[in-house]
Amino acid sequence: MTTALILFAHGARDPRWREPFDRLEALVRTRHHGPLALAFLEHMAPGLADAARAVADAGASRAVVVPLFLGTGGHLRRDLPVQLAEARAAAGIPLESVTAAGEDSVVLAALADYCVAAARSAD
Repeated sequence: MTTALILFAHGARDPRWREPFDRLEALVRTRHHGPLALAFLEHMAPGLADAARAVADAGASRAVVVPLFLGTGGHLRRDLPVQLAEARAAAGIPLESVTAAGEDSVVLAALADYCVAAARSAD
């Protein structure tokens, strides 16, 4: 079974907004050797259905969607389930979503370290 990862971010009208997500995708690519895609909820391409099709075409038999959000708000509660259903139908493979990245204790610890380092650098 080949598991793909789909990194799922909000999206924005300013194309520069996606730059850190592109860098994250490149970092993940060095660690995950299966199919990988970056997808956006709105304002940017590809959307989740197109990304799911792409990883299925690349040989994935299933995909895990990783929401790159700090918390589980309305977009993840309302919009993501609809987009997941559309993506499953479009790609023809099982897709599941994990919790928002910001809900993970390791991610929160990394952000806490960043915040503390920012205070130290200001001294």
